[in-house]
Parts: sequence; C-alpha cells; structure tokens
Amino acid sequence: MKELIKQYENAKNSAKTYMKNGQINAYFDALIEMNKYKRMMVAVVAN
Repeated sequence: MKELIKQYENAKNSAKTYMKNGQINAYFDALIEMNKYKRMMVAVVAN
C-alpha cells in the first residue's frame, strides 16, 4: 500500500509539473496513471 501511495504521489507531482509547463498530452497521461494507482489502492482497501 505504501508503494502505491508513493507512486500515486509521484504521478500527481508529474501532472502538476506538466500542467504548469503546458504539456497537455503528458498531463493527461499522468492523470490516467494517477487513476490507475487510485483504483489499485481502492482494490487493496476493499480486500
């Protein structure tokens, strides 16, 4: 779980950086990655 949280936070920070730099495609990719880790965290908590 700690590893998932760490990866989620890294993706979140990347998304913020991409948004500030105006890199829209990279920003959306980071959001998709964040969503993936969020789903994994929910699945871990549910089990």
